[in-house]
Amino acid sequence: MSQPVIQVEPLTTARALRGPFDYVRPDESVDVGSLLEVPFGRQRLQAVVTGLAEESEHRLVAPLKVLPDALPADLVDLGLWLGREYASTPARALSLMLPPRGAREKVQLWAELTADGDIALQSLDGSAGGRALRLTGKQEGLLQSLPRFAGTDLGSLRRLEARGFVRIGPRGMRRAPQHVAVGARKPPPVLNAEQAAAVDAITGAAPGDQLLLHGVTGSGKTEVYLRAAADTLARGRGVLILVPEIGLTPQMIDRFVTRFGDTVAVLHSKLGAGERYDEWRRLRSGEAMVCVGPRSAVFAPIERLGLVVVDEEHDGSYKNEGDPRYDARLVAEKRALQHGAVLVVGSATPRPESVHALRRVRLPHRVDGADMPPVEIVDLKGVHGAVAPRTHEALVDARKAIVLLNRRGWSNFLTCQSCGRVWECPHCDVALILHRDQGAVACHHCGHREAIPKTCPDCGSVSIARHGSGTERLEHDLAGLGKPVLRLDADVKDAGAVLAAFERSERAILVGTQVVAKGHDFPDVDLGVVLDADSTLRFPDFRAEERTFALVTQLAGRAGRGGHGRVIVQTIDPHASAIMYAARHDADGFLTEELERRELLRYPPFSTLIRIVCASEQPGAAHAAATEVQSRLPTSLGPAPLFRLRGKERSQVVVKAGDRRSAIEQVDAAVREISAFKTYKNVAFSVDVDPQ
Repeated sequence: MSQPVIQVEPLTTARALRGPFDYVRPDESVDVGSLLEVPFGRQRLQAVVTGLAEESEHRLVAPLKVLPDALPADLVDLGLWLGREYASTPARALSLMLPPRGAREKVQLWAELTADGDIALQSLDGSAGGRALRLTGKQEGLLQSLPRFAGTDLGSLRRLEARGFVRIGPRGMRRAPQHVAVGARKPPPVLNAEQAAAVDAITGAAPGDQLLLHGVTGSGKTEVYLRAAADTLARGRGVLILVPEIGLTPQMIDRFVTRFGDTVAVLHSKLGAGERYDEWRRLRSGEAMVCVGPRSAVFAPIERLGLVVVDEEHDGSYKNEGDPRYDARLVAEKRALQHGAVLVVGSATPRPESVHALRRVRLPHRVDGADMPPVEIVDLKGVHGAVAPRTHEALVDARKAIVLLNRRGWSNFLTCQSCGRVWECPHCDVALILHRDQGAVACHHCGHREAIPKTCPDCGSVSIARHGSGTERLEHDLAGLGKPVLRLDADVKDAGAVLAAFERSERAILVGTQVVAKGHDFPDVDLGVVLDADSTLRFPDFRAEERTFALVTQLAGRAGRGGHGRVIVQTIDPHASAIMYAARHDADGFLTEELERRELLRYPPFSTLIRIVCASEQPGAAHAAATEVQSRLPTSLGPAPLFRLRGKERSQVVVKAGDRRSAIEQVDAAVREISAFKTYKNVAFSVDVDPQ
């Protein structure tokens, strides 16, 4: 008689090793999604059951252990799709779906009344009742305070348990994230006509419909999400809300928790393992029906999804940097299709890809009726320093201002004025950035740090020049304006505290990188400044115009929400198309022109790009491997060298294809074949579908 078989993916990172592998099915409780520990060669590996079979042609062994948690079947299907879609492996993709490793449910002993205890409690009439039942004053107090945690009074409660008055048993305890503090629920505000029409479009959409909510900054998109979520919950379906960065979107979390209370769970990497595990379990069990989080929350185990929202869908942080290099926006679309849920992506500056593919629902006006702030373009030609005189005057007059400079640190690089030496990272072919507050020069790619040099090690000169300005120096330079200056960039550990301090201040300047333009709602900001608006235009990237338009438009959207405000945009190219469209708040004009340009040049959404990067510490190996990859991909460009990163030489190949599925399969096959060659055992291969 044949043994029942389970098909299993052991969670190994090896690219050349792919399952599924057959094992004996221990019992009928082990099903698709079960998590196991299995023998795999000489290793014991965690594994996921991906399928069932009636028999196998192999001689099978049994799993070593069945682990307590399990993935829902839809996440197993999603993981297998993700591995294929991003030319990764099923094991790497499935690893993204798992609850935090090593975390377990927190259990405490709690005591509650039995039926006899309830009768005893009702008979208590002060001290006489207690004496009749032969209860001490402490025991009376315990009965009256049940249910309760049993830890501090376990001895007394055990005596009550022996008399049949209480029942003591384990109860799971939620480790709630600190920022999930449920307050009084506020009544929803009255919608304007545009918001009401948007809500109707979403709630009236057919299962599987995909909508783009294109609303100007301050148009009330979040309230539309909340109303659509309420309708979805009323129908017994779950809601997934994705935000770009959890540390910078406390308002979104607060608004959902305030509206929906304990049915909201939050998932993100800054939570402790126990907190993440408890939130994951609440979603898995259905106790929580709404999940809010950044890109990794797209894998939240919500089984009956009815609404998937991607807020600020233009934001590049939805793209994962590790393998698999998934795009949470595409994964969100896949999840919505799996469940027949409605997908809503929202932005004031939507991607051309979204405009091309999705039906648009518009919110063209701010919810408070205020006009978009006027934008003044300041030509930087002939201006010395980071801040032009016109901008300086405006900062002096402004009550509250947000200033964007997309470079952190004090100076961009250091040079010796005597011999010309440039301080560079020893592991990456890039200049080290001066961070004066930290007393160091640092690499923004690998994290290498050195003390600030006092003399040149090559010639001994003390003439060391600092070039360029970053947010740290700008913070210092603006401090003389007589108002508080706050800085927000990747070097700041507590972004929430900075934003809260800025919100409380009557007069202040918030200086930062592009994070200051992301989704913040400060009604009293009367000036927005972009210091180097065309810096992103100088990147060799077909999305450069899109990024520049979005950056300027999003920063402009932070100003004038209270009815009074203006924006200054500094640039060396005042006639750049993206900057002029942003200054006119003309998203439609920009998107029309950008889509025409991309269609002419066959860039996404009219093609698919795939980038293959080979990296190795061994000289020449990365280029040789990339040459092998390119030889197997007739439509590819390259190989082309990249700057050294973390001590590894790198070379890349780029594929531009019309047939997405075929191109991904060809790239996957080529990389799998070449990565198995002994010649390239020291080469790391990275495949990036839809590179950002």
